[in-house]
Amino acid sequence: MKNFESNVQYIKYLVNKEVANRFFSGTLVNDPFLKRDIAEAIIPGPKAMFRCCIYKERHIIEDRVHLVLEPTKDDRIINVLDSACDECPLDRFVVSDSCRGCLGHKCQEVCPRGAISIVNHRAYINQELCIECGRCKAVCPFGAISEVMRPCMRSCAVGAVKMDENRKAVIDHDKCISCGACVHQCPFGAIVDKSFVMNVLNLLRNSFNNTTYHVYAVVSPAVASQFDGVKVGQVFAGIKELGFYDVVEAAIGGDMVAIAETKEFAETIAEKKWMTTSCCPAFVDYVSKNYPELMDHVSTTVSPMIAIGRAIRAKDPRARVVFIGSCTAKKVEIKQPDLQGVIDYVLTFEELRAMFDGKDLDLANLPELNAGDPSSYGRIFARTGGVAESVRRVAKLEGLDTEINPIRCDGIDECIKVMKLASFGRLPENFIEGMVCRHGCTNGASSVFHDARGILRIDQFGREALTDDPAEGIRGYDMKEVNMEREYPELLKQK
Repeated sequence: MKNFESNVQYIKYLVNKEVANRFFSGTLVNDPFLKRDIAEAIIPGPKAMFRCCIYKERHIIEDRVHLVLEPTKDDRIINVLDSACDECPLDRFVVSDSCRGCLGHKCQEVCPRGAISIVNHRAYINQELCIECGRCKAVCPFGAISEVMRPCMRSCAVGAVKMDENRKAVIDHDKCISCGACVHQCPFGAIVDKSFVMNVLNLLRNSFNNTTYHVYAVVSPAVASQFDGVKVGQVFAGIKELGFYDVVEAAIGGDMVAIAETKEFAETIAEKKWMTTSCCPAFVDYVSKNYPELMDHVSTTVSPMIAIGRAIRAKDPRARVVFIGSCTAKKVEIKQPDLQGVIDYVLTFEELRAMFDGKDLDLANLPELNAGDPSSYGRIFARTGGVAESVRRVAKLEGLDTEINPIRCDGIDECIKVMKLASFGRLPENFIEGMVCRHGCTNGASSVFHDARGILRIDQFGREALTDDPAEGIRGYDMKEVNMEREYPELLKQK
């Protein structure tokens, strides 16, 4: 647990760990110099660790601490730290040495701003005039115009990351689906998701050892791919040691969703012709913002997080619920009008790791804790293809003769392609599994580890389940008390 994929991830970890450590030690006091003190503790000097000088580094750390301790503007989840943005002084389109000085001058002719001129028989791009439309690159017969995109913009498939007049990154929240790709890909860590570490710590403290109310932790099955050297049951035990009343596998909610979504599919597919899953909030948000007229094809079954959250609250009226996973979009999902009040806060695996170390927990020496007995199919919700496999499994167990012909969208690029086909009525399949993150939740933006091995670990975690029947996985919950449906604003407007 000591390795990090990048210094960006390490810095985020240091900030959250320092806040958690001071909380658990009782030294997190309401002091006007608190942010500065934390910054100096992380960047002691005299030499800078990552930037030009310690003063720049400390200023950025203070801004990061602010995101942990204070609300964000307009309650935004994805935010840009201006102090950390490098302004990426890159010219997106440049003429390479491959330019042959051809007679066609197609690049010059196609430029809408007259930014291209011919100098010494070679094309030259005036960067002051260039609007980065890319038309010159598209028409050059030699491929002599190269493109270098800023990492944050390149990572955003929906075009939500832009640059302002000072070349600082800005987020177009009308397009943003909160997937966190820019958060993961920005090499300077200038784009960050709002941390709820402090909110969760306060929630635990104010429960007075779970006597005022009971704080449950709902953990994504992607946890199986996130903590090397320890067993999943030991991670659950570590979460309990943080002060939670109980720990529950979100995979149980996956079983609930598999059963409900299969029923919904069987009852509506004749009319709808095709249907999408609804477990990935970033995918649902993408459809909502780009194809609002197709929202009636999106499953109205809630996500596993919401399903198990509602089930816990139905079982325990004193429950408060925190979801723990790899997804930044989950932090937005809990704020949706029809879902508010089910999940109190969302923590990421990155933040959970910092909290473990902030309390000096040695997970390897903790006894394993059982967090429920979901089916193997509930657990594989955490990787691409898992939802589709689960729905087909339920259909088979229940003897449904409805044909389920799924297409699995592994990442946002495939989601975009498949939804475009569906919008033109050219989709041969009738069930779209939309996963915005490549490989699924195991590779979410705020995962501790991002690699294809996560799929193997999720499959192994699934094989360790006691049953392969989702109906067995939800035993212990009275589903008559659990509302498995949600209402999309787009559909309410259409009514």
